[in-house]
This record gives sequence, C-alpha cells and structure tokens, in this order.
Amino acid sequence: MTEGSARVDAWLWAVRVYKTRSAATTACRAGHVRVNGERAKAAQPVRPGDELRVRIAGFDRILVVKEPISKRVGAVPAAAAVDDRTPPPLPREERAFVPMRDRGAGRPTKRERRDIDRLRGRDAEGADPYDS
Repeated sequence: MTEGSARVDAWLWAVRVYKTRSAATTACRAGHVRVNGERAKAAQPVRPGDELRVRIAGFDRILVVKEPISKRVGAVPAAAAVDDRTPPPLPREERAFVPMRDRGAGRPTKRERRDIDRLRGRDAEGADPYDS
C-alpha cells in the first residue's frame, strides 16, 4: 500500500460505516461498494478525493475520502476522514406508496403475482430492473 492510500474495506471499517472489517469485506465481495463508479474489491486502495457509493439496507450512501486511514480511531477523527454527501431521505409522506397484502391472505395467485410485479415496475419476463 502506498503512503497516501488505504484498503477500501479497512477504510470503511475505520470510519465506522461497517461494524466489523469482515462485514466491509463481505459488502465489497457482494458488489455493494463502488469506488469512482466501479465495483471495488476489498483490497482496492482509496485515496483522498475518491467517491465511494456504499449500499446499506437498500439505500446508497455517498462518501468522499478526505483522509485514508486503516486503523479504527475515535468518532471525531473518523468523522474528519470522510465527507458524507448522501442526500437526506424523503419525508415519510412523500415516499412511494407500497401496497401490502392482508396478513393471512395466503400466497398470491399467478394473476396477483403479475399485478404485484407490474406495480413494482418489473417487466413481463420477470427480470428485475434494479439488478444491474
């Protein structure tokens, strides 16, 4: 590792995005971490100015590296090493309405499944537009 860089999994752990380094490594392997728009492997170095997009709990966090650190530090130095550019979430009343089935209604029929897929924006072949 060069002097002005750190591993992406170690940096995500050090700035407290993930609770453990192994969780950060697993997220990199699963493709939930992107560095400057490209999928990142766990050992990829990050440098100051790099933009990371981290998918956590279905939402993307946009982080910019200010300082590459590889050891876990206190909360104040960790916050100083990252610039969080994640937009604030939408207010609850502006979020998209998600229809829910009644509890105990059983499995959906084929027709109901197609209606659900249509509401969620999936095409007829069953391909998920969010998988890319």
